[in-house]
Amino acid sequence: MDTKNILADLKAELNRLNQAIAALELLDGTAAATTPAAIAAPMRGGRRRLTPAGRKRLSEAATARWAARRKQVAKPVSKKTAGRRTMSPAARKKIAEAQRKRWDAVRKAKAAKAS
Repeated sequence: MDTKNILADLKAELNRLNQAIAALELLDGTAAATTPAAIAAPMRGGRRRLTPAGRKRLSEAATARWAARRKQVAKPVSKKTAGRRTMSPAARKKIAEAQRKRWDAVRKAKAAKAS
């Protein structure tokens, strides 16, 4: 047998032993402190904060996005293509006359009640 095979077998046996130990510790309730993952990677708590350089980078990116958007919107749009309908002066005059007639009727009705 060559040394590579022996080394591979020993590593496999070590892995099986570590798994067995971890399983027994889970049953015992002491697994949290002794697992290799818990020891190797401590918990990181607290809030993540941006560095001033990172904040500046984000600010510049947002500014560039908004500038590009404003550039697109800045294209002139004619009233005909905007989808807005405008009233002709004749139609406006007709509506105003009708409204005056309605208000005159309301005033006459109030005057009749008052007398």
